[in-house]
Amino acid sequence: MKTDIQIAQEAIKEPITRVAERAGVPEEALELYGRYKAKISEAYLSELKNKEDGKLVLVTAINPTPAGEGKTTTSIGLADALNLRGKKAVLALREPSLGPCFGIKGGAAGGGYAQVVPMEELNLHFTGDFHAITSANNLLAALLDNHIQQGNELGIDPRNVVWKRCEDMNDRALRNIVIGLGAKADGMVREDHFVISVASEIMAIFCLAEDLSDLKKRLGRIIVAYNFNGDPVTADDLHATGAMTALLLDAIKPNMVQTLEHNLAIVHGGPFANIAHGCNSVRATRTAMKLGDIAVTEAGFGADLGAEKFFDIKSRMAGLHPDAVVLVATVRALKYNGGVKKEDLATEDLDALKRGIVNLEKHIENLQKYQVPVIVTLNSFATDTEAEISYIQNFCQERGCEFALSEVFAKGGEGGLALADKVLYALENKESNFKPLYEDSLSLEEKISCIAKEIYGAEGVTYTLAAKRSLAKLAELGMSHMPVCMAKTQYSLSDNAKALGRPEGFTINVREVYASAGAGFVVCVLGNMMTMPGLPKHPAAYDIDVTEDGKIVGLF
Repeated sequence: MKTDIQIAQEAIKEPITRVAERAGVPEEALELYGRYKAKISEAYLSELKNKEDGKLVLVTAINPTPAGEGKTTTSIGLADALNLRGKKAVLALREPSLGPCFGIKGGAAGGGYAQVVPMEELNLHFTGDFHAITSANNLLAALLDNHIQQGNELGIDPRNVVWKRCEDMNDRALRNIVIGLGAKADGMVREDHFVISVASEIMAIFCLAEDLSDLKKRLGRIIVAYNFNGDPVTADDLHATGAMTALLLDAIKPNMVQTLEHNLAIVHGGPFANIAHGCNSVRATRTAMKLGDIAVTEAGFGADLGAEKFFDIKSRMAGLHPDAVVLVATVRALKYNGGVKKEDLATEDLDALKRGIVNLEKHIENLQKYQVPVIVTLNSFATDTEAEISYIQNFCQERGCEFALSEVFAKGGEGGLALADKVLYALENKESNFKPLYEDSLSLEEKISCIAKEIYGAEGVTYTLAAKRSLAKLAELGMSHMPVCMAKTQYSLSDNAKALGRPEGFTINVREVYASAGAGFVVCVLGNMMTMPGLPKHPAAYDIDVTEDGKIVGLF
């Protein structure tokens, strides 16, 4: 089979104006970025507000493994399949980050014959949204240090600066740095840090803001530091809000592209789910719901991270009511969870499957706690056997889930018809009584404990002394009503990346706690989770090149 980039480059794309027209979007509502990309104008977004919402379907997955799950591929293939069934389905996805593109994971435009195009542009600079977010973040950092240098009128304690610089690249050397070295005019010497752009609070704000006015208010509430009295200092205090908003003025408009089958895809925002809240922008999801009978969206990584945050942060804040959730798994990934080495996954092994399926079982249980209908889909591989597929199907049906095999990677929308039919059945015959996992009124510690025990299966939670102090400070500042965003390894239900399957008898350790006051949640960093990833020994960047005729190769 051809590589993803070969399939994407050989595809015949339609002008984005034609794709938009079929979705009912007039050309004058578009701000074109070439022939195949566009942003949707603010005026048209305002017109959509009074339109009725379509159904909302979330796609999530089991914990990721080296065997691959194909969550984005499934999301794209499902949208294409629903359109083949005569439904007006609109896709809402996250934008890819350059870090994974050049690191180990690769891009996030789908795979095989279920992709979003133009694939190379989407995975690289796209419409410049991430550059705008990075610039806004670093402008705030520069204004903060400049304020300290120019007399420090606000009395900022340089030992208590919490705002970090960012870059959309995996660069471990920037995790912990010292700035201000040199002459007196070069600034105050202090320890500083970088996070990857997709983990920054600006990204979270960008994705949760309802409109430009809401964006500006959220930016102004960002806590950048504390003064010598222990009081928070905000972006508004630094007079940074207006300039930051100016940098994000175009970026905040959702982007429109197309699938290989010329169906509408809105791709906007891209916070990581292991570090940040892992969902595309509220504006993208709302727009998809206004333009389609069904909006298909995804949340990052496994359901213990992305789906939990989609339900408990995004849906709570935006007032969304998901109508169904698709849980993606593979035979290979479940066998990997059962202890099979990556090189042996092609061999039938029902015993390993039975050991590893407990990971799927826990995710089913978790999703059912939100009272939303669950459809399990197996992303098909050629090495899957009938016995393995049948075992998983029976397992899911015994737990009250619809089940479908997905072949969208090899067949595009046609390969997703069985899944589309199960989704349509659930939407038409099963009621969603969606409810977040915990109430706003709980304390931050109670919310952390609830997620750790109910979603991860932990026996309890431990805290570092620094985390305890931070929780006490945030409670004092009146932030206990906020939801919590858990920064945790994606590879395990626990905070230990090597604990596969369904770990038992473990505790979750909260290492660090800080407020994302503009975003409206509190971040809890668990275990040894890093907010700035590093590159692997053989980065994907080594294999990416440009031919003499200007064609990009090696991107996946």
